[in-house]
Amino acid sequence: MSTSQDVVTLAGRARAASHDLALATRAQKDAALLAMAAALIERRDEVLAANAEDVDRAEAAGTPPHIVDRLRLTPDRVESMAQGLRDVAGLADPVGEVVRGSTLANGLELRQVRVPFGVVGMIYEARPNVTVDAAGICLKSGNAVLLRGSSSAASSNTALVGVLRDAIAAAGLDPEVVQRVPADSHDSVKALMRARGHVDVLIPRGGAGRIRTVVEESTVPVLETGVGNCHVYVDAAADLDMALAIVLNSKTHRTSVCNSAESLLVHAGVADLFVPRVVAALHDAGVTLHGDATFAAYDGVLPATDDDWATEYLSLDLAAAVVDSLDDAIAHIRRWSSQHTEAIVTSDQRAARRFTAAVDSAAVLVNASTRFTDGGEFGFGAEIGISTQKLHARGPMGLPEMTSTKYVVTGDGHVR
Repeated sequence: MSTSQDVVTLAGRARAASHDLALATRAQKDAALLAMAAALIERRDEVLAANAEDVDRAEAAGTPPHIVDRLRLTPDRVESMAQGLRDVAGLADPVGEVVRGSTLANGLELRQVRVPFGVVGMIYEARPNVTVDAAGICLKSGNAVLLRGSSSAASSNTALVGVLRDAIAAAGLDPEVVQRVPADSHDSVKALMRARGHVDVLIPRGGAGRIRTVVEESTVPVLETGVGNCHVYVDAAADLDMALAIVLNSKTHRTSVCNSAESLLVHAGVADLFVPRVVAALHDAGVTLHGDATFAAYDGVLPATDDDWATEYLSLDLAAAVVDSLDDAIAHIRRWSSQHTEAIVTSDQRAARRFTAAVDSAAVLVNASTRFTDGGEFGFGAEIGISTQKLHARGPMGLPEMTSTKYVVTGDGHVR
């Protein structure tokens, strides 16, 4: 059987299972989610042993440290994945929610209600937590999911999907709602991208190249997640102690994630005071700065190029520049941002309002770290990804974003 036929077969099983899942009660779905969480903890050693195989292979192959960090699971990260499932179980069920409703002038009752997509395909790189997050969110929102992780995480994903499917079956639901698409070759990615009519929505996560390929070549509708070239702007009216803490947290809290800051902009009015402080603090934290002329005057700071302004480092690197005004900061962000997350540090409410209105990104933060752009931090539970597109889903994609809608019209013998 060809890879294309394999994917169609998997999608067919998922489609059949999705019909029953769409009718499942919240209680049934929540019970399955809690069973999945419990199974992850009970079988944690099995999951960690499989993950260790992936990590060992990655390190032996010379994989960059930030990719290995994304790949690596620890007891705490497994607990975090389990807690994400529990959090999703605690959220309202989006299926059946009335988005809007009215009684028309002719007496027809009109309701727009949320419904599942049906079958969701996930294409993602070396982050095993996505396997669990996607399975949980898709199950709660009534969708079956086909999980095509990277070959580098094959052992981890095989173990995780096995654990999750066993728990789903034990809870009384069809385990075919969660399936792993083999990652033996790139052909399975191509097959998913060509599975229009079998897969309803495709969601890519990973590097810019992977996402661009899926968006440009897929015949299946795509919900696009984006890379994170995120900025922190320190305004002339910033509390500099606060600014220093926010810059450090945004850059160093966890460098391998998409909401880590990659560029720092400092207003010229506070540059003399703030630049030496932030250069020293970032140096102590192990950050390599790529700076404009002001920053590059300090020892250890590399001269910045256009490539630096455009780069999502995902490492302990940060591009930095001094700008003459708020408008210059906005102009810089408009040119180089990936429209993921930007932050302003300021005590001037007029500056904050202008920044939030003028900056066109999925999330804009005032006096807070970029690291808060996250489904869990927003109260959405685990997330399916962070969208930087401008369709129905933008920012962290939780349960409502994993649904479509349909109109239910009720009459009393109405004819037209």
